[in-house]
Amino acid sequence: MDKNQSIEALSALSQETRLDVFRLLTQSEPQGLCVNEIADAMGARQNTISTNLAILARAGLIRSRREGRSVRYFANVDGMRDLLSFLMEDCCDGGPETCLPLPARARTVLFLCSANSARSIMAEAILNRWGQGRFRACSAGARPAGAIHPVARDLLQRQRFDLRGTRSKSWAEFAGPQAPALDFVITLCDAAAVESCPAWAGQPMAAHWGLPDPAAAEGTEAERRLAFEETFRILNILLAVFVSLPLASLDRLSLQTRLDAIGADRAVLIAPSNRDPGIAAGASQ
Repeated sequence: MDKNQSIEALSALSQETRLDVFRLLTQSEPQGLCVNEIADAMGARQNTISTNLAILARAGLIRSRREGRSVRYFANVDGMRDLLSFLMEDCCDGGPETCLPLPARARTVLFLCSANSARSIMAEAILNRWGQGRFRACSAGARPAGAIHPVARDLLQRQRFDLRGTRSKSWAEFAGPQAPALDFVITLCDAAAVESCPAWAGQPMAAHWGLPDPAAAEGTEAERRLAFEETFRILNILLAVFVSLPLASLDRLSLQTRLDAIGADRAVLIAPSNRDPGIAAGASQ
């Protein structure tokens, strides 16, 4: 990469929306995201996102692949490596590898809801897609249904989530001496939040992001599906905020404040006046 190419790349990243889009795409590697998924996660219009994607593509920071009538976008990791190499080629007496930070270990996040069949399953799938290398998501329930809800499974499969190994299970699997150490435990239903939880390994931070149970929705089949799509939309927004937290620079108290704020913000997202059926439906395209 030469100086002119570096200037174009840095100029593309100097605008807030484009920087957020690029970071979101790096977090979604290697699956990538479609325009509607990016717009949904960021709460922005699709035409705004499309304009900024075009600028990032011209700068060599992202790439795309057509899939039928949709286009899927990916972070151009090689392009970013070229930019970093150009910026640091003279660092440390010509040995920039000596001053590059070591990658942070992946944080383990456990999502809980009573049945572990819909909300927590969707949260697990979304975070594992976005947080590769940074987060390892899992889910469980106090009284697991034993199977993923069929509407939740269908929604995630249509979004090309890999559900191999994903199952409805008891939170007892995450307790005891052989259980994996946890960094975060996040409850997604009010019932699970008031249950007497097991003693988690690793002294994880806890947060409550209570969401309505889409499996309890009534009405026509289309209305019930819309409830799952709405939950999927809200989880995408909440987890986009979560993965953007600067974990390395926050002390435990500040991080807890941020986690609680995400839980408070979700109340606005699920308020009837803020529901947008068009956005929710777009999540399933």
